[in-house]
Amino acid sequence: MKRLLHTFVWVSSVLLLLSFSLPTAFGQGDKEEDLIGHWTFEKGDELKDLTGHFGDIELKGAEVKDGQLHIGKNKWALTTGYKGPEIGPNKTLITWIYLDDLNVTHGATLAVNQSSSDKFDAIVYAEKHAKHWMAGSSHFRRTQDAAHGSAEKETGKLIQLAVSYEDDGGNAKIMIYRNGEVIGDYTKGPIKTWAAGDVEALFGPRALIGGTAYGWVVARVEDARIYNTVLSEEEVNNLEADTLDVEARGKLTTTWGAVKNNK
Repeated sequence: MKRLLHTFVWVSSVLLLLSFSLPTAFGQGDKEEDLIGHWTFEKGDELKDLTGHFGDIELKGAEVKDGQLHIGKNKWALTTGYKGPEIGPNKTLITWIYLDDLNVTHGATLAVNQSSSDKFDAIVYAEKHAKHWMAGSSHFRRTQDAAHGSAEKETGKLIQLAVSYEDDGGNAKIMIYRNGEVIGDYTKGPIKTWAAGDVEALFGPRALIGGTAYGWVVARVEDARIYNTVLSEEEVNNLEADTLDVEARGKLTTTWGAVKNNK
């Protein structure tokens, strides 16, 4: 009887440990080797890319406060000096934001922009349709209306946005997600790549051409990421903001904790 009780306690303990460990390993570890840009704006790393591929963020009127990047009209940020692998053709852009103004247009929460010419992909707000999200691109080459998208109706709520790009015979198979729900699914191209030394990440404008920033978003960015691969719908849904499960700049894996409350 004592042996049976001991076995029961041991099995229960193992199951309890697995219940704590498996969701994190599955949700946050997916594709971690393909995470090539990650910004959480937390104290001590406010302007840092936690993967070490991009240089420090340059604030162009934007501010970092309480672990969030505050962007708005003529208040934006960018980061250059990318030293990682070629970006694309397969990639996923992800941001978690608090939208603070529904009526601005043409801006982006995150954009991959070519420094030397008009070439970008971005998570764009209200460029073609008021209060709607889309996969913005230079000359709309990879842009199509998100047929199932719904207009934003309120401010101050945490929103996860993701756009994935998959090479489909030279064109881009694009999936757009809002809070894990598919709001866009189409193929349009051509798909593009970005080389180290000629690429920048933008926060606020959808594009930077000849030194001019185009478009604004009034928002607080909680977390922003660039994956150099296509994340599935399940993988997008399993991610959490402010949690880093990659080895950053030679340090041990760091967990920033759960999503912060609206400030």
